[in-house]
Amino acid sequence: MVAISKLPQTGCLSIKSKPMHPSTLIESIQQQKKEIKVSMQLKRQSQRFTGLLFNALFDSETDAETALVQLEDLFLIIRNLACPDVIGKPCKTWVDFTQVIPRLFASLKKDAQAIFDNDPAAKSLEEIYLAYPGFYAIAIFRMASEFLKLGLPLIPRLMTEYAHQLTGIDIHPGATIGSSFFIDHGTGVVIGETAEIHDHVKLYQGVTLGALTVNKALQNKKRHPTIEAHVTIYANATILGGDTVIGENSIIGGNSWVTSSIHKNGRVMHKPDVHITTTTIKAR
Repeated sequence: MVAISKLPQTGCLSIKSKPMHPSTLIESIQQQKKEIKVSMQLKRQSQRFTGLLFNALFDSETDAETALVQLEDLFLIIRNLACPDVIGKPCKTWVDFTQVIPRLFASLKKDAQAIFDNDPAAKSLEEIYLAYPGFYAIAIFRMASEFLKLGLPLIPRLMTEYAHQLTGIDIHPGATIGSSFFIDHGTGVVIGETAEIHDHVKLYQGVTLGALTVNKALQNKKRHPTIEAHVTIYANATILGGDTVIGENSIIGGNSWVTSSIHKNGRVMHKPDVHITTTTIKAR
């Protein structure tokens, strides 16, 4: 039943809906939950797991032995939430991941060193580990990428999305990234799922390595560009397309828009059309 009345003075109509019965509302919400089947606990626990994993590797005040025990427990929780069909089964995946930690740590040390070597503002490696969002995003990406290789659904995506929330840097765990990777400032960087980045590449804030065409039919195709070794891409440059290759030692200037391949040692510069007018104000 809907009642229509006239508001005093204004003459406007007011529509008063009959309140929904609480049981009807609860039933509606429960039905929606059955259709969506989303566990926010999975998201929360994945964030806890990600933060603890980073601290286990880099925080001198986090005891590694204790952290690894806690991480295995947390991993079992998120694995069982993400893959309910494996509840109670042995967790070989966690053991597999622990085997790559030494290699992972060595790779991240190269990333930190690349940041230190390339950023004149960096005063120490400790500063990079503690204060550089680019390093944090790269670290979480490399961890998540290992879990993706082990065939886990959803968990790697939640890990990199957590880093995205904290840093503004969005790296899909399916991307392929070589050693000594440097992201400076970082806010607004987007690296798509099928992007390939070779060794010693430098990116600045706002860079997008994206798809030229967004089409669900291209889901299993290479949609994102390949960036070869020793390439520098400056702020707010956009490089699109799975067939686009940026050759080694190239420089892509800020605000550039690139949708075709660039040969090695190439230079791409954006030339804005800027008009400056001067207005003379006469004294009265």
